[in-house]
Amino acid sequence: MSHNPDPERQVRRAVCPGSFDPVTNGHIDIISRASLLFDEVVVAVGINKSKSRARLFTAEERMSMLEKVCADFPNVTVAGFEGLLTTFCEERGIRAIVKGLRAVSDFDYELQMAQMNSSLVDVETVFIPTSPEYSFLASSLVKEVATFGGDVSGLIPTDVLTRLTERLAERAREDRA
Repeated sequence: MSHNPDPERQVRRAVCPGSFDPVTNGHIDIISRASLLFDEVVVAVGINKSKSRARLFTAEERMSMLEKVCADFPNVTVAGFEGLLTTFCEERGIRAIVKGLRAVSDFDYELQMAQMNSSLVDVETVFIPTSPEYSFLASSLVKEVATFGGDVSGLIPTDVLTRLTERLAERAREDRA
């Protein structure tokens, strides 16, 4: 039996949301795999002005880094959003939210979020298990290890490592001043 794709078929759009402070190889793994499953993937960077000092990078910097590391994926774009992710999805006709799962603890939280999101708008959440080599990886852990001089070069893209090293040096100078 052959499958004839319907030319009137809707484009399958998905969103990969997060703070990406900074973007890690684990994030890129999930984004790249989502790009194989969907026609269009929007990497949505959460912008929460109340957490701006807690963030290492501004929303613009995070989006810039993501645009650079996602350049090899022609169906991936990057955008910022404030407020509810479901509003972002509704405004753009996005029907799927892609979330990476590292551990069972992630599933517990993400399942609640998925159920809440689907109660608000017509959206499905697709869970992609993180590749084993990234199962421990979190932006917060990368920042903490790098802050204390640990080698995170295998955990984040080279350009992100350069920017992370520079930003941590800036923060250290500010703290000493």
